Amino acid sequence: MTQEHDIEVVVFDVLGTMVDQPGGLRAAIRDAVPSADEASVGRLLAVWEGHVEHEQRRIEDGERPYADSAVLDREAAGRVAEHAGLTDPATVRHLATASQRLDPWEDSRAGLARLARLFPVLGLTHASRATLLRLNARTGLRWHQALSAEDARAFKPAKEVYQLALDTACCPPERVLMIAAHAWDLRGAQAVGMRTAYVQRPGGDPPGETDTFDWRADSLEELATVLTAG
Repeated sequence: MTQEHDIEVVVFDVLGTMVDQPGGLRAAIRDAVPSADEASVGRLLAVWEGHVEHEQRRIEDGERPYADSAVLDREAAGRVAEHAGLTDPATVRHLATASQRLDPWEDSRAGLARLARLFPVLGLTHASRATLLRLNARTGLRWHQALSAEDARAFKPAKEVYQLALDTACCPPERVLMIAAHAWDLRGAQAVGMRTAYVQRPGGDPPGETDTFDWRADSLEELATVLTAG
């Protein structure tokens, strides 16, 4: 990485950016409800994602006490079970842990490894500590450190979550780079002074016309090439 970038630490969003969260949840629902066609699986996935997003907003707005991602996943699995007519408790319990079994995107390991050879790299995720432990073991993603929003008892884009990374990096926020596939996440990072890089992923949140991120790339490999050039 060239000196003019002035980046000391790189922070990665995990769910959706480094691992295929939509695809993994879709596969878990398909396994739990083998009779469902693809349209039905899509509707059940929307039930899951809608519940989690709604409850995260309620927590952010102070309408509900903090609950970690594992709790919200269990609730979401229960909602899916209700809509799909699932009654087997073991199947529902297994579905609730789907976030522990997500697969990395094809370029995630290599891109992370390239940047980790030059910079301290942090994962920063909504995943609970227990989920993160098992997800790291499954994916083989090798962070120098991985941080769970559970430690801030909040969800991004709350500034307390990004502050976890800044406190760990122990350097000015303008020297910390946040990489994510979600524009809303990068806006949250910008709000606390971090640099930002958007990487395109299926199911991510693309930048809007008014977003001004420092870097944009179609893949993590492309972004790593840009950041390590020089």
